[in-house]
Amino acid sequence: MSLSPLASQHCQPRKGAENALDRATLDGHLATLPGWTVTADGKAIVKDFTFPDFRHTLGFINAVGFMANQEDHHPDLEAGYGHCQVLWSTHDVGGLSLNDVICAARVEALLDR
Repeated sequence: MSLSPLASQHCQPRKGAENALDRATLDGHLATLPGWTVTADGKAIVKDFTFPDFRHTLGFINAVGFMANQEDHHPDLEAGYGHCQVLWSTHDVGGLSLNDVICAARVEALLDR
């Protein structure tokens, strides 16, 4: 499965457990998202990104923030000099939804990796 189909999609309002991804579907999507892993509690996907300096880290954060606002789906970010951890989850479904993998793919597309 290619990254492009996910990255070209947009988030939709998703509420309720019926919108949570099952593990097999999630694993299929993760196969297209290099470096993204499921958190220990299974309720989020996460990836650490590294950059040569704080300026590049901040540029990445701003780009992710802009995209997240456009999609109305917002990650948890943890950043420092030369690194940023991005964590996606969908609180309204109590875990992971298609919105999370769409946004992870869109982050990858931002970096053109």
